[in-house]
Amino acid sequence: MEKTVAFCTLGCKVNQYESEAVLEQFTKRGYLSVDFSEKAAVYVVNTCTVTHLSDRKSRQMIRRAKQKNPDSVLVVMGCYAQISPEVVSSIPDVDIVIGTSHRGETVDLVEDFLQNRNRVNRVLETETCFEPLQIDGTGQVHTRAFLKVQDGCNQFCSYCIIPYARGRIRSRSIADSVSEAQRLAKAGFKEIVLTGIHLASWGKDSGEGNLLVLLKALQEVDGLCRIRLGSLEPTLCDEAFVQGVAALSKVCHHFHLSLQSGCDATLKRMNRKYTTAEYAMAVERIRTLMPDAAITTDIIVGFPGETEEEFAETVAFVKTLRLADAHIFKYSPRKGTPAAVMKEQIAPEIKEERSRQLLKLTEQHKKDFCESFIGQKKEVLFEQITDSGLCEGKTEEYLTVYIENAEELVGQIHTVDLKECKGEGLLGSL
Repeated sequence: MEKTVAFCTLGCKVNQYESEAVLEQFTKRGYLSVDFSEKAAVYVVNTCTVTHLSDRKSRQMIRRAKQKNPDSVLVVMGCYAQISPEVVSSIPDVDIVIGTSHRGETVDLVEDFLQNRNRVNRVLETETCFEPLQIDGTGQVHTRAFLKVQDGCNQFCSYCIIPYARGRIRSRSIADSVSEAQRLAKAGFKEIVLTGIHLASWGKDSGEGNLLVLLKALQEVDGLCRIRLGSLEPTLCDEAFVQGVAALSKVCHHFHLSLQSGCDATLKRMNRKYTTAEYAMAVERIRTLMPDAAITTDIIVGFPGETEEEFAETVAFVKTLRLADAHIFKYSPRKGTPAAVMKEQIAPEIKEERSRQLLKLTEQHKKDFCESFIGQKKEVLFEQITDSGLCEGKTEEYLTVYIENAEELVGQIHTVDLKECKGEGLLGSL
């Protein structure tokens, strides 16, 4: 059969980066990438274990993989494979289990399997050093690329399984990060998105400085136009960091600061390392120096013990912040975490109602933020043509912008007059 490989990636941007890096290993060995729904010689499922729903989705995709070709090789990697290797290995169709390390060996393991047909479980202890996966971007027609610069987490929030799946913090070196950014810029990418399991901890283990030091080095990469930050802790955003970022022309004015709760008592049970006052101060610092900045967040509702009064504090706090967008999650117990055995677990219907309230509130804030840009001129990186024929792109604030009759602009950055809201984005003209 033709050498074809199909990927299914679940979960976060770090997983997306790792899938793209492993896919490049396959293509460099002569494999053709096909859609996961098509017949392939090799299927790779990169799993997620953030919630029990993630686990279930991972199992569903694993079982679906070989439906098109029962004789194919099925590789399962990622966080769910790391946390539950026995469960994954027990699924009949799985041939190779890798986990969250040694993904650089994936193609070799596949080709060895094709020779001897012996099932492989390669799940080992989590890494203590940064695994040197890389992406060249050769042959891709993309405008934005992920650049993974950090792995692992030392925070141990009481609801989170990820530190157990990913291990302790590891930082990619400045030299290696810059080298990959240079390759991506040479391949035509205009924007890179820095990703990590706990991006704010970059440099704490290596002694190379903090995240601002890395950003200053990436700022000097020729051909690179934008650097977008992944999720950050508000504690990183002190005066020095915010002032330093504001002075870097390539760093996008888009900050995803994880909140999780607007109630200090809930934050303490979550083992988050900041207060609402500290969070509000970080937002204020950013807005003072970058008034146009988009500040987005994550919020968990229905955490164990969250009373109506505590939830009301979160609602009131979110109202004062008026952030550009928020992802609302209903708390999901993860076996092996402290929160899973806490008393006063919240009923599903209460979580649903609290989620609905916050979604309604944050949707209005998102609309208000979008409308505030009407009449302005913004640089837009055009990325694709929509099904309706509009050219779609993103501002540095991550606003979606559409213009008509501009297919030739994909991959380019142009100044656009923002005219009116359209759906969740803006309609503009050159």
